[in-house]
Order: sequence, then C-alpha cells, then structure tokens
Amino acid sequence: MSSPAAQAVPALPADAASSHDLAGKALKVGFGGLIITAAGLLLPGNARAVAMSYLVGVTYWTAIAIGMLMLVLIHHIFDASWSTVIRRQFEHGLAAFKWLALLFLPLVLASFLYQRDIVWPWLNLEHEMHGGHTVGHDPLYLKKAAFLNPAMFLGMTALFFVIWVWLSARLRKASFSQDSDGDLRWTRMNRTTAAMGLPLGALTLTFAAIYWVKSLEYHWFSTMFGVWFFANCVRGALAFGVIIMVWLWHRGDYKGILNTNHFHSIGMLMLAFTVFWAYVTFSQYFLIWNANVPEETFWYNLREVNHDGSDNQWKWIGIIGILFGHFFIPFFFLLSYRYKVTKHIIRRVAWWFLAVILLDMCYNIMPALKDSHGDSLPLFSLNLVWILTSVVGVGGICVWAYLRSFPTAKLIPIRDPRIGESLTHHE
Repeated sequence: MSSPAAQAVPALPADAASSHDLAGKALKVGFGGLIITAAGLLLPGNARAVAMSYLVGVTYWTAIAIGMLMLVLIHHIFDASWSTVIRRQFEHGLAAFKWLALLFLPLVLASFLYQRDIVWPWLNLEHEMHGGHTVGHDPLYLKKAAFLNPAMFLGMTALFFVIWVWLSARLRKASFSQDSDGDLRWTRMNRTTAAMGLPLGALTLTFAAIYWVKSLEYHWFSTMFGVWFFANCVRGALAFGVIIMVWLWHRGDYKGILNTNHFHSIGMLMLAFTVFWAYVTFSQYFLIWNANVPEETFWYNLREVNHDGSDNQWKWIGIIGILFGHFFIPFFFLLSYRYKVTKHIIRRVAWWFLAVILLDMCYNIMPALKDSHGDSLPLFSLNLVWILTSVVGVGGICVWAYLRSFPTAKLIPIRDPRIGESLTHHE
C-alpha cells in the first residue's frame, strides 16, 4: 500500500520524447569522443599514451557507477527515508554497468592481441624495467605472480562486472516492480541484496582498484588504496546525483517533491566524504613519508621530482590540484548551510567534484607513463587531449544509458514504504 503522502504528490511521468532526444545526443557525443580517442592511435608511438588515457576514462565512469551502487545498497541496509525520492535516479545510473563492461573490452583486447604491456607492464614477462631487468626476473613480481597474472586478471575483471551487473539488476527489478504492485516483498528483496551486496561491492571495488590502477606500479605497497578509491566513487556519485536533482528540478519534474532539506542532506554527505577522502589520502601519504621505506616512497617521488632532482609538473598538481582543489575548496564551501541548499551553488560544487576526481584519477594513473630517464611524463601535454576525449566518449555512453532507462519507471518509487517520510523530509 502506498502512503497518503505518496498519493498526495503525484509521480510526474517521465518525458519520454525529451529523454529520447537527449539520449540520442549523448550517444553521438559518446561515439564522437571514442572516435577521436581512437584516432590518436594513428600517431606514431602514441599507442600506450592513448591506452593509458582511455583507462582513465573507463575507470573514472566506472567509479561513479560503483558509487551509485554503493549508495543504493547503503540506502537499503539502513532503511533510509530521506533519500527515497532521489534513489530512483541512482538506479537509472546503474544501467551503465553492462556498457562499461563492453567499453573496458578494448583495453583487454589491446593487452592480449596487440601488445601485452600496453597498459599493465606485468602482463608481459619480457617487459624491461627501469634498470635493465625484466618483469619475469623481478623478485617482487615473482612474489605477487599468483595474483598478478593474465588468467587472474581476466577472470577477476569479468567477475567484477558480473557482480556489479547482477546486483544492479536485482535492485532495479525490485524497485521498479514495487511501483506496480506495492508488495513489501520487493523491499525485503532489496534489503537482502544490500546485506550481501555491501561486502561484495567493497571487495570488488577494492580489487578492481588494485588490478586496474595500483598494479600499474606493482612494486608499490599501500593498504589504503581501496578505501581511497571508495571515497572517490561515492563523491563522484553524490556529485552526479546533485546535477541530476537540479536538472530535474529546473525541468519541473522534481518541483513539489524535492525540498530544501533533501539538498541539505546530500550536501552533508558530500561534506562527510570530502573529509573522509582527505583523512584517507593524508594518512596514506603521512605513513609512507614517516616510514621512509623505498618500496613505498618511490611512488610519491615519481609525482614530485625528476631523476636530476628538479620538480616535475605532478608536484604542483598534487599540491594545488589535489590538496587545495580536492579538499580545501569544496570543504569550506560545504561548511555553509546556505551553499548546500542553494541549487546553483551546490551544482557548481558538484561539477567541481567531478573535475577534481578526474584530476585525482590522472594523478594515480598517468605518471606510469615515463620517458627514457624514468621520469613521469607531464599531464599538460598532448596526452591531456586523449584523456578528455576518453572521458567525454565513455561519459556520453553512460549518460545515454541513464537517459535510456529514465522513461522506463516512475520518477520516484511511489509505493516504497518510506516514500511518505521522504516527501516530508525535515532535518
């Protein structure tokens, strides 16, 4: 049975025609970005730079989709009420997972059919490390070979996407079906999915971050890398959620449904995960700096100095972009109640989130590209073009998947048991 409050506020029908037109435009933008990225392969000696840039784009959007999945799971496990009216938009976002799996496939094919070490050096045992020895004779690789090997990489990557697609399908089916019959068994199904999905999600996102990003420098040791990735996943999902909320509010869909307190609540979550990200990132840096162990410090040295002792471009990206852009600027903005509830301001903060998360992904991935001296290649170069086209290309496909799913269900879960509390949400 739906609550009286839910019956009092109609669930506005999705504008199918408008969504279809926008979806078509997003798909064209996505294909355009992917085609321009692929064109970069025509430049001599540019294949690895393009592949690494494409890894940034795929990982970035997969992280946002994972964040949406985790937020939906957390919503159900806590039986939250305030987030019910915006949960549906995250559920639509989960439709991107199967397309992200397809978009990840070019990296796999390039690694196994074209050049084994085009992205991950450890896939090629003959890959020559800086200093002259090969991966196959590297003691550190041999210690990790049971984990870092082609069969495990393929199997685990396939398993990640299977689990994410399966969890998403269960959550979407139960939520969408409840709109029709209002049966509480769908609520129980989602809580069961959340109970098993949270540990599965935590494990898969951690191993995905290790396989896809951390293993680019497999000599490095860090026990906090999965948590860093989780923080960016959720921050990206919250930012995307805010952009969708403001877009639908201005379009008229969410007027009379969203209130000031919904924006304040999601703004508080954005602030909380900003602090959480800063705690994790600072703790990792401080512990490595304090221990001063070469197997750990080299990762930061690559992002600070060149072989001759001069500062490289990544040092200033770390200080200005990561420290101030990723933490201090959004932190001080989100301290303000007025900024959290003012739609055009919180939307600008959300766009800022998405920009600095992309910068953080670049900071963790792109320094694996090195010159003949072993110095990390700069970000602000031709490689930035392939990063941006990859992000636009993969992003266009993900936005298309969201818009394609948008008209298939009600705007809000009209028969969810918590919908009444959500519509009258107060602090």
